[in-house]
Amino acid sequence: MLPIKILGTGLYAPGKSIPNSELVELTGLEFKLDKVENKLGVFSRHMAHLRGIPETTADFATKAALNAIADAGLSGDDIGLIIVGTDTPEYISPATSILVQGRIQKQETWTSTFDVSASCASFTIAFDNAARIMATDPTIKYAVVVGVYNMPAYLRPDDAFGYSLFADGAGAVVLGRSDENSSGYIGSQLLTDGTQFDFIGVYAGGTKMPVTKEILDTNQQGLLSLQPMPGDRNVRLWPMVVNKLLDKYDLKVEDVDHFIFTQINHSVITEVMEILGVTMTKTTTIMDKYGYTGSGCVPMAFHHAVTEGRIKRGDRVLLMASGAGLAVGSNLFVY
Repeated sequence: MLPIKILGTGLYAPGKSIPNSELVELTGLEFKLDKVENKLGVFSRHMAHLRGIPETTADFATKAALNAIADAGLSGDDIGLIIVGTDTPEYISPATSILVQGRIQKQETWTSTFDVSASCASFTIAFDNAARIMATDPTIKYAVVVGVYNMPAYLRPDDAFGYSLFADGAGAVVLGRSDENSSGYIGSQLLTDGTQFDFIGVYAGGTKMPVTKEILDTNQQGLLSLQPMPGDRNVRLWPMVVNKLLDKYDLKVEDVDHFIFTQINHSVITEVMEILGVTMTKTTTIMDKYGYTGSGCVPMAFHHAVTEGRIKRGDRVLLMASGAGLAVGSNLFVY
């Protein structure tokens, strides 16, 4: 176990919550509310642009990071590593983490920054990288890892499903060194299938498809769903990855005190917990309050689980995230 532990958590979601009833009024769209509420489990969300709030990814990430730093009892100048996990960056370049560093530390510092862009698995992969970097570089005393999402910025005005599901938000953790054997980072299990790159994504704006008048005229900008995702993908993947991760460290499902999954579908989480043979009391879901916040959802759910007492010091926690591409990341640690 690496002697790296979570010292603080933070969360940020812009503006007043938007319930489903108000979403209909704000967008003028019709939604399949039965599916949204009873299957996906989404009853409200936060969206900056629907509230007229001039904030985007870097704003969300900075505020979540500052909240986590304060929770850890530190100042911004204490941080030596900042990693932002997102597939909705402030800019293509420079990296969003660089902007966050500038806003927090406000000058040139001996701080390492980089982004992880692995769709909705970005935070879990960033967390894994941060723990391993800190374990090999004793000069980095504290790190901030942020998962952040601003997919509503990429939605078309007529995308009823997108507006019902995707939302804005960010979660962050501060990492430090553990002086005891009771807390630490155990490890991860990653999985990738790049043959699935053309299922869903934001394809315009990169080198393959620069944003041109033709792209805009043919409505190819923003979030595109090019082919349907396999309906059972996460139900198949998550238990498989959980078991492989636990096997790697000679542990069993019952050795885990709390599970947190990508918050995209409440019914899928329920089914996966049943497959694992674990009660729902050992997981936390937040999509009812926040909608789907992509790379932000796992640290946001972890923040709620900690602050509400469902995760306590000494608990063994497993984080599981998957997203388009296909990318899957998981973390196992003792809080």
